Amino acid sequence: MSKTRVIYPGTFDPITNGHIDLVTRASRMFDEVVVAIAVGHHKNPVFSLEERVALAKASLSHLSNVEFVGFDGLLVNFFKEQKATAVLRGLRAVSDFEYEFQLANMNRRLDSQFEAVFLTPSEQNSFISSTLVREIARLNGDVTQFVHQSVVEAFKRKQQQGW
Repeated sequence: MSKTRVIYPGTFDPITNGHIDLVTRASRMFDEVVVAIAVGHHKNPVFSLEERVALAKASLSHLSNVEFVGFDGLLVNFFKEQKATAVLRGLRAVSDFEYEFQLANMNRRLDSQFEAVFLTPSEQNSFISSTLVREIARLNGDVTQFVHQSVVEAFKRKQQQGW
């Protein structure tokens, strides 16, 4: 029997407790989980791709069936390259569903083997977004309840650099 392999794509700028929750749950559902960290040219990320990969690794080091890969380009092409079973997407609200539904159908049109799996976050993580966490950190707020300690430390370093 072949192994199931799910890709969880995103910019993860930064990885949050919501992301960690979804990866942890996916690691119980799939044999292999690939956290696929997008370059994110259009988003102008705070953290470099290398920093985001390192933060994801530090945040999820307790899971043995998770790997971390930076990628650039179309998700559907990465899906094929990785020989994935499915792509994991998180849905925090109904508004997320509309966009994710459209994206999944477009990708399935590009590759009929493309499958999307949607998970909702645990209730305590349902409102967390990387955008909100970045804004709190930029304004010197406390983000410790929303991210792994390694991300808290990374934000402190960015603040010392005057971002």
